[in-house]
Amino acid sequence: MYKKILIANRGEIALRIIRACHELGIKSVAVYSTADKSSLHTKFADEAVCIGPPQSSESYLSIPSIISAGEITNSDAIHPGYGFLSENADFSQICSENNFAFIGPKPDIINAMGDKSEAKKTMKSAGVPVIPGNEGILSNPSEARRIANDIGYPVMLKASAGGGGRGMRLVHKESEIENAFTTASSEARSAFNNGDMYIEKFVENPRHIEIQILADAFGNVASLGERECSIQRRYQKLVEESPSPAVNEDLRKKMGEAAIAGAKAVGYIGVGTVEFLLDKNKDFYFMEMNTRIQVEHPITEMVTGADLIKWQIRTHSGDRFPDYLYKMKLRGHSIECRINAEDPDKNFTPSAIPISSFHMPGGKGVRVDSHVYAGYEIPPYYDSLLGKLIVHSPDRKSAINRMERALEETIIEGPKTTIPFHQAIMKDEKFQSGNFDTNFLKTFKYNKD
Repeated sequence: MYKKILIANRGEIALRIIRACHELGIKSVAVYSTADKSSLHTKFADEAVCIGPPQSSESYLSIPSIISAGEITNSDAIHPGYGFLSENADFSQICSENNFAFIGPKPDIINAMGDKSEAKKTMKSAGVPVIPGNEGILSNPSEARRIANDIGYPVMLKASAGGGGRGMRLVHKESEIENAFTTASSEARSAFNNGDMYIEKFVENPRHIEIQILADAFGNVASLGERECSIQRRYQKLVEESPSPAVNEDLRKKMGEAAIAGAKAVGYIGVGTVEFLLDKNKDFYFMEMNTRIQVEHPITEMVTGADLIKWQIRTHSGDRFPDYLYKMKLRGHSIECRINAEDPDKNFTPSAIPISSFHMPGGKGVRVDSHVYAGYEIPPYYDSLLGKLIVHSPDRKSAINRMERALEETIIEGPKTTIPFHQAIMKDEKFQSGNFDTNFLKTFKYNKD
């Protein structure tokens, strides 16, 4: 087992990892930019090292600064969290070359799954259902047009190295292909330094379902159920829940088996998430694999009882996971709302204003993952996530009721937040029925009253 882990991240996920380290008896090292000096993750770690100015490129994305912090603190492992360098193959390689264990996949696996086109081919060869589309990278708009005519419109053009909705364009007819290809490729080149594109059939009105997997170094892979992630805005998740109201036991088993097959095909170790699109006929298709811990991992922890961060650390340190992880049954229902410093009345404009008053809810079945407090000054340089509000209850209806109660108890004064928006979602009849898809917010009527 590791003796000291450096967390190459910030905010709530850094604090979450620090807590897991402490419970495992492992020393923790926080890194921070000058803008994050007062963040809670710097207070609760055993050591904290400033790695640069506010700009991510000069701090949380600066590999030399992070490696130096690991060296001066005598850390023996580095945990990347999510975002930033968590799926950067070069970072994984450099950690290894500098004698740090990287608590994440090896570089070849990150590359294999990070390249969406290659990931699709890998999954297809493993027998995982994939969306019809091209093999490899598109050479030009003309090739995209030819393939689109073969598989039928609508189609989705996607950046091979993309994520977060960038480098994606929905195309409904042939005349739109060239402009969509050019603009999406340019956007991807700017965001990821890679303009490669691929194309696939657009699955209309799908649900976004992801399967949590856990794998050890002995070839064992377990599925820990699914998460429903269809409530999204611009491809960014807002509300997640587990289990999905659209997935029964038989479908859960099939999706879990597909995710396990995909993980075994690449020799995966640690925690990972295999994401699928589920259509109206209950057919599912591989979308991508995230080779890191997910923002929404707490809802899986709530319904299974597994501590995913601890098991991520343990599997990378060489522990074999026990048989009971194979036999876990989903218990009850869990919902997570991401609380962001954004104004839903003004098209979710960021609201980086100091927090004057802060009170988080409590009571049975309520969990809060947050790094902020009263007096905290929200840095304008990073994601606007203030924290995650998670509830657990015996069934979906009571979980929704519990989330409504928890949202009512939450007090964050100073910045505008997404709390009123979440309250409106919880009261929405379509959401309460469980009959929704990724287009939910297109017809959702937001009324904060």
